[in-house]
Amino acid sequence: MSSIVDPTAEKALAINLDPSLYGTFAEIGAGQEVARWFFSVGGAAGTVAKTISAYDTTVSDLIYGKAPRYVSCERIDDMLNHEYRLLHERLDETRGNHTRFFAFADTVSALSHAGCNECHAWIGIRFQHMPRSAHSDVIIHVRLLDATNVLQQEALGRLGVNLLHAACHAWAMPKKLIERLLDDVGRDRLEIDWIVFRGAAFPAIDNRLMALHLVRVGFTPATLFDSNGRNLLASEAIRKKRVLLERGRFAPVTTLNLQMIDKARRLFDDRAGGTAADNGHLENTTETLEIMEITMNNMRDRGQVVDQDFLSRIDLLNAVGKMVLVSDLGPFHRLAEYLAARQVDCTGIVLGVPLLREIFNESHYHDLAGGILEAFGRLFTSAVRLYVHPTRDAINGHMITSDTLVVAPHLSHLLRHVLANGFILSIPCEESTLCTYSSEEVRSRICSGDPSWRDLVDPVVAAIIAKEGTFGAHCETRN
Repeated sequence: MSSIVDPTAEKALAINLDPSLYGTFAEIGAGQEVARWFFSVGGAAGTVAKTISAYDTTVSDLIYGKAPRYVSCERIDDMLNHEYRLLHERLDETRGNHTRFFAFADTVSALSHAGCNECHAWIGIRFQHMPRSAHSDVIIHVRLLDATNVLQQEALGRLGVNLLHAACHAWAMPKKLIERLLDDVGRDRLEIDWIVFRGAAFPAIDNRLMALHLVRVGFTPATLFDSNGRNLLASEAIRKKRVLLERGRFAPVTTLNLQMIDKARRLFDDRAGGTAADNGHLENTTETLEIMEITMNNMRDRGQVVDQDFLSRIDLLNAVGKMVLVSDLGPFHRLAEYLAARQVDCTGIVLGVPLLREIFNESHYHDLAGGILEAFGRLFTSAVRLYVHPTRDAINGHMITSDTLVVAPHLSHLLRHVLANGFILSIPCEESTLCTYSSEEVRSRICSGDPSWRDLVDPVVAAIIAKEGTFGAHCETRN
């Protein structure tokens, strides 16, 4: 009877005792922490064809080719391609009929002695879901959150065992596969912020939904998509960029949403140019990214996160050329800290007066010892400015701007402070042309069959909604 009680060890032993699994481990940086598990539990000869750690960059380049970055998705692809090809060339003839081959690879930047490096890893597995099948890949990016190198290595080893075990046993249920990745590790030790599935085992996979699932289960606070719907690693995509972000439901994205970010962009570019001239650390060539953010609360506005509803919002935002951030960040100060941690140069957040009024609702900050003052300190510390679009008073119809907004008397001095110091800027708008409709109103008109909804969205958006029947629209009859 086995005396093993550690769940990670049990998984490693189960793999060792599975006669159909056989493969290679290639690990660069932080030691061979994944392979170690399979040797330590016994029976490794049944699973391990080879382990390798090409730690020296010259040696690594000679094996896998020259790399511009050694801790990157491109390097993982090189490693998987090389190791899996060798495995098949050497063993397919003798073992191929009854073996599911795999190649596991990781390239890691764990905490250095100086302690100032980015601690992260790319991890991938290429595997056969059955003997003689074409191969499939699961590749992830992970941020290492432990405070010491030893703890980071230990967490990485467990993650690697989980990935191999889940890929080989839960490949038919990709969301379940994801949920098993942090078993016996913990979300406080690792953040999985990017994932891709590809190959024969995943013929109908939509990696946008897999990225959403990472946020849904709390493995990462946010996931980013480019204007083509491709999942991006935020720490690479927005690093050293200027980010102008608008938060909303976007169900659907409206003409007003687009006008708000367009007007804010003019103010934002003026400020960014001034910051570059004043501080010298921002260059005029720094790229500005326009991002539409949907929070998980806004995704749950009908009780649950429905995959098709999510995809529809992404598709429509992409159709008007926007990047999309889906987050579970909630309070604005958490959004600001998320962007700052990914080294954004400066941030502009676009919102309307109603949402600004909510920022002054103290009930949102009960979890902070310093309450609303702490929240504002954390929000405006990291080169963040709010660009606020006016609204109309529901009673008298007059325009309300960030400058004329009335908040609780004991908070009025705080509003005056952030206005006077330029942390909040009002988006110019003529009262005679001010529009204040919401995406919820547009959605209601779509569902009721009121054709006036078309006047409130971009023509490209209207055409997609009519064609696909999105948000309850009646599909147009095709000739």
